[in-house]
Amino acid sequence: MKRVGFISAIVIVILVVFIFVNKLYYPSLPINNLSAKETIEKLENSDSKVVEIAVEGDTIWYITRTDNQVVLIADENIKQMIGSKGWEFKEKDGSGLFFEKEGERLIATTQMWSKKYVLVKVQSKFKKI
Repeated sequence: MKRVGFISAIVIVILVVFIFVNKLYYPSLPINNLSAKETIEKLENSDSKVVEIAVEGDTIWYITRTDNQVVLIADENIKQMIGSKGWEFKEKDGSGLFFEKEGERLIATTQMWSKKYVLVKVQSKFKKI
């Protein structure tokens, strides 16, 4: 009986370690073929506040940190990144940040992914114009 308990404990420990190492406790991403572990590692291994994580069609996905579920920090990071490409911030409406440049309008939307991270979806024309 002790042997069954010991084996069960080892299986549980292995399962917990597997979940922790692979970051399976994070919610799923709205991006195909990208794991939570890969996403977080891209941000952690970068000196940048906002990191590109995927390109899907006409959309570029980024991730940024936030403190204590305050999206304002993430918004400022996004404004700095997009502003550095010459886009002028116009307004925020809900989760959308609106920018303009040379008569073009750009929308960046934010989505709280977890307590620490915010996903950002930006139209790819941000890099083209």
